[in-house]
Amino acid sequence: MRLLLDENLSRRIVPFIQDVYPDSTQVALIGLEQVDDKATTIKTLRDHVQAIEYALLISDHACIEIL
Repeated sequence: MRLLLDENLSRRIVPFIQDVYPDSTQVALIGLEQVDDKATTIKTLRDHVQAIEYALLISDHACIEIL
């Protein structure tokens, strides 16, 4: 399983999870951070996650309603 960490989770986590979750990354590392509209951001992330078979790891409880 590959994880995609949202922008609220530090990209510094990625090297520490590579042994357990190889090929995991963070949104800033693949250019998906800082979209102005939060709903658009979540939809973009959700579409990207589905297309490349990542599990999205988020830290924002409000996003759960959108997903």
